[in-house]
Amino acid sequence: MIRDDDVEFHAPDPADPTWAETNYFGFYNAEHQLNCGVYALFRPNLGVVQTTVCLNKQPDAHQPWKADYADYRGHCPIPEPRSLANYSLASGLTVRTITPNRDWEVSYDDGRGVSLTFVWTALMDPFDIQDPEMDPIKAAQMAAADFAWGTAYNGHFDLTGHAQGEVNIRGEKYPIDCVSTMDHSWGPRAERGAPNMSWLHAHFSRDYAVHAIFTFDQTAPGGGTELSLSHGYALVNGSMYGLKAGQGTTKRDGDLFPEDISLEVTDIRDVTHVLHGVPTSRFAWQCWPNMMGWNPLNKWTSDQVAGQTGWGEVMDFYEIPQLTAVHAARRAS
Repeated sequence: MIRDDDVEFHAPDPADPTWAETNYFGFYNAEHQLNCGVYALFRPNLGVVQTTVCLNKQPDAHQPWKADYADYRGHCPIPEPRSLANYSLASGLTVRTITPNRDWEVSYDDGRGVSLTFVWTALMDPFDIQDPEMDPIKAAQMAAADFAWGTAYNGHFDLTGHAQGEVNIRGEKYPIDCVSTMDHSWGPRAERGAPNMSWLHAHFSRDYAVHAIFTFDQTAPGGGTELSLSHGYALVNGSMYGLKAGQGTTKRDGDLFPEDISLEVTDIRDVTHVLHGVPTSRFAWQCWPNMMGWNPLNKWTSDQVAGQTGWGEVMDFYEIPQLTAVHAARRAS
């Protein structure tokens, strides 16, 4: 269970310089296919925080500089006194907690014509992937080795909520009024050795959304087309139901970007959700050194809400050394 004090920094192993604590807020404007991400990765033992603010509505921004906007800062000092609940950084990012682990105010201004502000309001309790009472897959694997994205997800929750505000990209203003998903993680996070992960969600309304984390093998044909469920939930009419089983298939282009995703997941009520998603805009997000996130904003359909359109981002994570190995193998074949 996530406690109120989990909104703050957790005690790191003082001997481990890789210890990290993260906040991520994803949101969008569906009309313009504008996909937005605000990310902060704190390294408390090093005294620095990395931030990225990325805004993209381009259909194929396979390089970060082809997005509508991307700002990467690697070594902002962590302000003193240290607080993960309330901080303003040299990068222009400010986060203020309204209700711990539920509601926030977030703003950013680069001082050069790009800014954003929004209020995040939770639609559920935080979903703790390490809590067997919430997560049926965790409960089934208590005696076995379970997925935690290496050690980076030793502590982790996902949270679906409502984002409302505005994005300004050099004078072009886009209202934000969407249901989306954020997360918070803590634990050792080395810059090499994390397994592949597909972190994705489909939001149809305040009454229906599905969030899931899948693993895949990038060495398999197609760069890892078969997805295996690790964690997730369905949010239905205000109630959260953990996912207990599921699989999927992702078709990828030559650079391994997702082009088409089909999912079938079953929640703890034995209700199966069949979803299909295709990208509208796509962006290559270098979330930290050595790690790329292939990040489309998908348009989704679901058998649970026939005729409705859902929206939600996909984050397919590949280490850059993995990608170089894949392309080297292709050249050699």
